[in-house]
Amino acid sequence: MAKEVFGRHECKFKVTQQQKDALLADLAGTIENDIYNKDGKPYTIYNYYIDDIHNTFIQRSVSKPLYKEKLRIRAYEPFCDDTMVFVEIKKKYKKYGNKRRIMMPFKQAKAFVEKGELPSDLSNINQQVLRELKYTIDKQRLQLKVHVQYERYAYFSIVQKGLRFTFDTNIISNRIRDKQRSLLEKNMYILEIKAEQSFPLWLVKLLQKHKIYKQSFSKIGKEYELYTKERKEMKQHQEELYVRNTFKYEYGYNNAVAHKSTT
Repeated sequence: MAKEVFGRHECKFKVTQQQKDALLADLAGTIENDIYNKDGKPYTIYNYYIDDIHNTFIQRSVSKPLYKEKLRIRAYEPFCDDTMVFVEIKKKYKKYGNKRRIMMPFKQAKAFVEKGELPSDLSNINQQVLRELKYTIDKQRLQLKVHVQYERYAYFSIVQKGLRFTFDTNIISNRIRDKQRSLLEKNMYILEIKAEQSFPLWLVKLLQKHKIYKQSFSKIGKEYELYTKERKEMKQHQEELYVRNTFKYEYGYNNAVAHKSTT
């Protein structure tokens, strides 16, 4: 059975292709590929972020509070009715993250989130996590808001238990009934390091060696930043167009009246 509850320290870093390659070269012999990274190739992660019509969870997340949470549906293959997915609630306090999830087919997951309908088979579902998710869902009307997918390289340490490295790239978002957005520059990666305890000193020194410094980055936060910026620019453009057209109409009308009165 897939792991359902995670608790760990998490830190993110924005790195170049060169920094990624150099770090992995120094880690060679101490890490192994994730089971999804077949032949060293990246795998694609598919997510639907869940929120209400006011984007409450997303807005709270981008405000960078000490405590935040988000809901999503995650899959490791493209979404269709029968795709097995995880419905997840992820909470974070300072640097410590906790993730709890349950598994079901995507069609049932969508009905669970948007209508509060329980999945048909509860026998293999963690009931405590199910109740927690159901409580959050029942408090407010939620819906699938933003689709985000990206390619991931993932590695586990074989010398330190619970230490994990992931490199995410080609991050693309699709907001429902809106356009596609690219959330990260080409040949850039979001490195996330997860550990059960604080980072070991040797790892801190290795990051310093390659000038890799902590940098806050939220995929859904970046999407929302671009989305709201574009909406603001569009609104400003519409207001400017309205003022321009109004001025042209009134100026033209007044000139016509003045001309008529002199003839």
